[in-house]
Amino acid sequence: MDILISLDRLHQIYRQPITSLVFEAQTVHRQHHQPDAVQLCTLANIKSGRCPEDCKYCAQSARYDTDIEEYPLLPLETVIAQAKAAKASGATRFCMGAAWRQVPDGPQFDRVLEMVEAVVDLGMEACVTLGMLRPEQARRLAAAGLTAYNHNIDTSEEFYPEIITTRTYRDRLTTIETVAAAGIQVCSGVILGLGETEDDRIEAIHTLANLDPQPTSVPINALAPIEGTPLGDRPVIDPLIIVRAIATARIVLPKAVIRLSAGRRAMSLAEQSLCFLAGANSIFTGDKLLTTANQTLDADSEMFDRLGLTAWGR
Repeated sequence: MDILISLDRLHQIYRQPITSLVFEAQTVHRQHHQPDAVQLCTLANIKSGRCPEDCKYCAQSARYDTDIEEYPLLPLETVIAQAKAAKASGATRFCMGAAWRQVPDGPQFDRVLEMVEAVVDLGMEACVTLGMLRPEQARRLAAAGLTAYNHNIDTSEEFYPEIITTRTYRDRLTTIETVAAAGIQVCSGVILGLGETEDDRIEAIHTLANLDPQPTSVPINALAPIEGTPLGDRPVIDPLIIVRAIATARIVLPKAVIRLSAGRRAMSLAEQSLCFLAGANSIFTGDKLLTTANQTLDADSEMFDRLGLTAWGR
């Protein structure tokens, strides 16, 4: 693969004074996006818990004793009702997550395809995150009208084995390549605050920037420490690290939607506004992000009013 952006260039961008970094990011942002518009997304947990993976940050791993509700794949009607409620609250993108290592064939996958079709029929963007998938499965998702497939790289290739051992970094990249080959938009991002170094953050953004094609959607997540997981006692990450990551991603992924995702509930209004200034132009709304609490709709509505932001499609 040809290197589009060098690692040296990423280091230069990320490590410049934050005022210069945010200014450059906002300049790039205005060249490609409406500056004060933010997309509202909703993430639904359509199958919870009992995942065989050992991701150290995740409450849904069967390997950890966490206090989460576990349930099999939800009925189609339940998910349609959730999507309708999300649309009514202003969301234009509905994301569905299932705690699987690998997308299963058979009735469960058929039901997911029906969910995708139903979300598209509502006039919403449809996104799923289901684990690894095969080319034929990706083609069926594309035929159902899927907008995007989320598969985060999480962190740098070097640090990755410290967080996950049940699948490799190459497995993740292969899934992303499979998604792109089927003509589905790639949604892929990172998780900050796992214990990674600054170099790991830069290298992860470098990996995303050099994907071909580049992701159209890049979630920037901050670890929400969950009791019972190996990372349950990690401190909450410095919000300025999130700002730096968003600004750097905006500069090197100029056309992508940068999504201020997990961890936002711990951020103040001023900290979130800095993230928008740095180039974030999407948030997740709703009571939960899979298993962790999210900022309330009322708080988001107040934030939009105070900052003068508008939601896409409103």
